[in-house]
Amino acid sequence: LVASASLLAALSLTMAQPSFAATHGEEPSFTVDLPAGAGCSFPLRLESSSGKVRTISFTTENGQPGRIISVKTGVVLTYTNLATEESVSIKTSGSVTSAVPIDGVTELHTATGHNRLILFPDDVPNGPTTTQYNGKIVYTFNTQTFFIEVVETSGKATDICAELS
Repeated sequence: LVASASLLAALSLTMAQPSFAATHGEEPSFTVDLPAGAGCSFPLRLESSSGKVRTISFTTENGQPGRIISVKTGVVLTYTNLATEESVSIKTSGSVTSAVPIDGVTELHTATGHNRLILFPDDVPNGPTTTQYNGKIVYTFNTQTFFIEVVETSGKATDICAELS
């Protein structure tokens, strides 16, 4: 029995294994201004405080890029209606996002925790919408066109455009 266990352990060490690399870093603060019709029907500013991020990148047995997991600390997000200067700030408590390559161009993203989702007019469903989620979002993301198609959402959703109208 011990010899069989030793042989099994030796075989598992010689077989191709998926690998991963982890990085720790700072997610810098940023400000993004979107024109009317992009994130909301009015011009919208999104500001984020800085935070910490840990990214774990996996490779497949064949050495191809695989799943990427990002774990982020909470930040303060401030949304501002640039037409009225009305704003709303949300202190988030962190998020985890998993991105899995589908076909070399498209990724399946699963985001849990506090996440923002800005949909443009050519996304599915059609924007403009800006929603702050505390829950789960599953969507496909095209890395070349940035097209998003929402697969499912759950949890608390705050319609930022309605809040600032």
